[in-house]
Amino acid sequence: MKMIICISGLAGSGKNTVGEIVAKKLNLKEVKLSFKDEAEEEGVELMKVQRKADQNESYDRKLDREIARRAKKGDCVVMTWLGPWMVKNANLRVWLNVSEKERARRVAKRDGMILKKALAHIRKRDRDNIRRYKKYYGIDICDHSIFDLEINSDIFNPQQIAGIVLKAAEAKRASRR
Repeated sequence: MKMIICISGLAGSGKNTVGEIVAKKLNLKEVKLSFKDEAEEEGVELMKVQRKADQNESYDRKLDREIARRAKKGDCVVMTWLGPWMVKNANLRVWLNVSEKERARRVAKRDGMILKKALAHIRKRDRDNIRRYKKYYGIDICDHSIFDLEINSDIFNPQQIAGIVLKAAEAKRASRR
């Protein structure tokens, strides 16, 4: 039986960290394309790609088509902002909630920023992405009604969260038998 798990959350929520643990434990492929990859490929800063995407929806459309294409094969963990909405045949959709302060702390550490800059960075990314997804797709990523599971990433560490996701995936798999 094919398994597709989508893990989403705002910048710094831990979706990649948790998704990588889950993928490894379940021996699933990782699908985690993002504008960070696009920025790296173009040799520019992430926020430059964000600005381009605000002006041209082809950035989002191209990325999201590729994510859906890769996920369609199944047996994967999708770790992207819009994965849960783009991957129609997902078996399990997980949203990671985490406070803005904690997300800023994580991004500052990960990207070598001072905390104040990281906070401004995530606020801008959140605002831009929320607006763009609504405009381009009609998706409100603040509405979590499509999710099977929401986990507070302020309280649990990545290993604990992965454990919760693994239990939920097993329950989903058992219910399909």
